[in-house]
Amino acid sequence: MSHDIQDILRYVTELAKASKAASLPLGRATDAERIAAVRAMAQELRGRTGEILAANAQDMEAARAAGTSEGLLDRLLLTPDRIEGMAAGLEALAGLPDPVGRVLEHRTISEGLDLTRVSVPLGLVAMVYEARPNVTSDAAGICIRTGNACILRGGSIAQRSCVAIAHALADAVEAQGCPREAVSIIETTDRAATGALMGLRGIVDVLIPRGGAGLISRCVREAQVPVIETGTGNCHIYVHESADFDKARAIVMNAKTQRVGVCNAAESLLVDKAVAPAFLPLILRDLAGAGVTIHGDAAASAVAEADSVVGERFVPAVEEDWDREYLALEMSVKCVSGLDEAIAHINAHGTHHSEAIVAEDREACERFLAEVDAAAVYANASTRFTDGGEFGLGAEIGISTQKLHARGPFAAEALTTYKYEIRGAGQIRP
Repeated sequence: MSHDIQDILRYVTELAKASKAASLPLGRATDAERIAAVRAMAQELRGRTGEILAANAQDMEAARAAGTSEGLLDRLLLTPDRIEGMAAGLEALAGLPDPVGRVLEHRTISEGLDLTRVSVPLGLVAMVYEARPNVTSDAAGICIRTGNACILRGGSIAQRSCVAIAHALADAVEAQGCPREAVSIIETTDRAATGALMGLRGIVDVLIPRGGAGLISRCVREAQVPVIETGTGNCHIYVHESADFDKARAIVMNAKTQRVGVCNAAESLLVDKAVAPAFLPLILRDLAGAGVTIHGDAAASAVAEADSVVGERFVPAVEEDWDREYLALEMSVKCVSGLDEAIAHINAHGTHHSEAIVAEDREACERFLAEVDAAAVYANASTRFTDGGEFGLGAEIGISTQKLHARGPFAAEALTTYKYEIRGAGQIRP
């Protein structure tokens, strides 16, 4: 181990220890105190919008010079409206019921003991994320609201933005009488810092990675602390033979093109062969007109060849396309023989994030909702609704595609655990 890596390990460890220590008084704070801190965080963001935008402009300039894709640039970009959205998300979070101290169960057990199961904070939450600086605000706000301290590790591409936001939030927390270290951020871009953070067993209570498949797989593979896995989004829209074409076209276009660099954007389109000759020319023109490159199977290719509007926007699909999260103006298109094949294809190639069917056949919709294995399953709606704000959770900390502890958009409640409190009067076990 080089001296530099030792220095990084020491730096990350000391930062995490200070954050862990801050989690103790924060966990004892009242609901009113935590609400006041989160509201102060929102106001601090608004008051320092210019400073945050200046830092973001430097990140954007460096990212463009490095040839960063348009999808990632969109994730990185901050605007006054987006900062206001971050502040509004914090205020919505402050308005939610207290997730800490909830009585989950109360009963009398053996020998007359009084047992209560109550929600409590996790302790120290570590977040590792990439190009979305707004995650800094969402994660810190949810942690403070739930009585948890946080240690944040933003991506190097967004480092200036994330640090500016974190410093503003820490100032707000400190001004409300809470420990400043409850919102900490790692300020080196060295990759070794991520490895150091993942190894802090006994200090970090849970690690939440949010980003691309490479980051998430690294955290799951290497972390020595518990991980809540947020997933990539190879999301599908399946157009059933009973679909209303106008409805289907609007849903596909919204899910694919509204924001291409987000995990709830649709990446794959499945179309029943029974309606492919009539529907595919319409949607292929729509997609091509929006600048979407289509990776189509043989059946879709046959339609594209007869449609000069699509032109160079169509390329034959390869097997890897069925598993790709493009995060760009690209989409795979496959024709399927019916509901059974659609469900089987999604369960084999999806990432268990968000999946949708467009159908007027109610029975088909209900089968799709029941049999598709994903955190969010839609009938006749865009996958773009998979979001903590849209689900009424306030700011979200991520979208989990795993099945333990948290699934789908998760926020305050998922950052609590529980403990049993047992009250007696001198009982001993017979």
